[in-house]
Amino acid sequence: MIRILDFILAFVGLCVTFPILLVVIVLGLFDTGAPIFLQTRVGKNKKPFTLIKLRTMSVDTKSVASHLASTASITPLGGFLRKTKIDELPQLVNVLKGEMSFVGPRPNLFNQEELIVERDKLNIYDALPGITGLAQVNEIDMSTPKLLAETDKKMLKTMTVYNYFKYIILTGVGKGAGDRVK
Repeated sequence: MIRILDFILAFVGLCVTFPILLVVIVLGLFDTGAPIFLQTRVGKNKKPFTLIKLRTMSVDTKSVASHLASTASITPLGGFLRKTKIDELPQLVNVLKGEMSFVGPRPNLFNQEELIVERDKLNIYDALPGITGLAQVNEIDMSTPKLLAETDKKMLKTMTVYNYFKYIILTGVGKGAGDRVK
């Protein structure tokens, strides 16, 4: 049921937001020269996949978790994209492809070893990673690996269609600040 909802919502979301994406991609060309950001992340069953986002940091920024990156790396357009969560829109392609869900644990980098250990203990990688979830709407990010893994587990154990839409709506109306950048 959730996969069907994911597919329908991602398809409709891409159709509706396509004009916005085009405008932001053009603006991004002037902002960073490379508006699309591709990064290998840990997927379901710890298989790698390529996460697609709009670039919010300068091109030469080191590939680290957001909470380890410097705010000086965020471009003016990138700040706006993060605040409005528009930078997440290309992940709808990941959802269409079945690599992600709308709701699930945020996909981490392979170099986030402490988080991987904590998530392994709780079998978090048995689920598809998501664009949003319980941790995100409660401003729990990857800087607290144990708490994040526990929150992910709680979300997965209590996942219902109601909670699925609740997390999406809470994210859409601005609940949660997203990944922190210091």
